[in-house]
Amino acid sequence: MSRNRRLKLQIFRVAVFLVLGAFFLVPIGAMFEFSTRGVTEEAPRTLNAWLTIAQTPDLVAAIFASLALAVLTSLGMLLLLVPTMIWVRLRLPHLSRVIEFLCLLPLTIPAIVLVAGLAPIYLWMNLNISDSILTLAFVYLILVLPYAYRALYTGLAAIDVKTLAEAARSLGANWGTVMLRVIVPNMSVAILNACLLSVAVVLGEFTIANLLNYVNLQVAIALLGRANATVSIAVAVASLMFAFILLVILSFFGRPRTRVEPEPGIPFPGLTAGGPR
Repeated sequence: MSRNRRLKLQIFRVAVFLVLGAFFLVPIGAMFEFSTRGVTEEAPRTLNAWLTIAQTPDLVAAIFASLALAVLTSLGMLLLLVPTMIWVRLRLPHLSRVIEFLCLLPLTIPAIVLVAGLAPIYLWMNLNISDSILTLAFVYLILVLPYAYRALYTGLAAIDVKTLAEAARSLGANWGTVMLRVIVPNMSVAILNACLLSVAVVLGEFTIANLLNYVNLQVAIALLGRANATVSIAVAVASLMFAFILLVILSFFGRPRTRVEPEPGIPFPGLTAGGPR
């Protein structure tokens, strides 16, 4: 590649990065600026809205409830999808289209339709089992299926599942060992992606919780916005920063390990013609 072409490509990359960065950061910066405004325009900047978050019991309870729902939904998604997708890929490949159809089906069903069908079930659960907000994990598990399925499918497609399974089985491993100790470690990045998508969907969900009369994070932000807009905006910015931190953590976990390159003329690193170094 010529020098001029490399320079143009680098300029294009920087321009795209700046445009996308401005697209995401300018609204967040405006939200942060609004959350730090004083009572009047002449008043100095203040962080009272951010300090009020920890002093609002209902808001704190909604935050912890949403985090608990995110954890339960992610665990349920992994327990449901990972063994099912691995088993279908290994033993029942003719059912892959059926599983894909069932997992992508929630994308075509509006949330209001889901609520209309789930409202009688949740009414019965509230009367006979529990009225805890954590029961929303069941419906959230349905919501995250399309996103988690695509992330896990990409991870499975990137490895040779059948060869790994056959090699492990030939060494005496049972199917549980094959899944947990052979296949799952090779798709760890895909699992992290699926968990991140599940957490993002749960933390951003509003319609179903509101219609079923539960107060999660987004419902609490909407209710708080009617009384104190600066605090609600501060909570929204904090939730966005939490998602950003999760992305950063995922980037570190998903970073490939450094490989030791063999020296020229030496088939294995650390060995010389005279033996080990």
